[in-house]
Amino acid sequence: MIEQLSDLPDNVLGFEAKGDVSGDDYEQVLVPAVEERLARLDKVSLLYVLGDEFSGYSAAAMWDDTKVGMHHLSSWERIAAVTDHDMYRHAIKGFGFLMRAEVRVFANAELDEAKAWVSVS
Repeated sequence: MIEQLSDLPDNVLGFEAKGDVSGDDYEQVLVPAVEERLARLDKVSLLYVLGDEFSGYSAAAMWDDTKVGMHHLSSWERIAAVTDHDMYRHAIKGFGFLMRAEVRVFANAELDEAKAWVSVS
C-alpha cells in the first residue's frame, strides 16, 4: 500500500510504501496526488519512503512508477528516496541520472534530513 504523507510544504509530495505495493496503489493514491499538485504548480519535489514495513513492488507497480517519473520528467525539482533496502538504494542511484531532478538516497534513520533537503526550493 502507499500512504500520502501530509506534514510537508505544498511544493513537496510525500509517500510511504508499506507491505506489498501494487499498480492499484499507484493509480488510486500516487498518480492522482501528482496530477492534482502539478495542475497547480510547475515543479514539485518528491519524498518517497520505503521503510521497514515495505516488502516489495508488483510488476504493475514498477511499470506505473516508471510511467509517472517519465511522464513528468521536467516537473520534478528534487527527489529524496528513503530506504535501507540495498536493492532499491542501488537501483535509485543507478537510474537517478536519467531524471532532470536532483536525486538523493537517504537511510531510514535520515528521514528528517531527507524531509529538510527535499523541502528546499
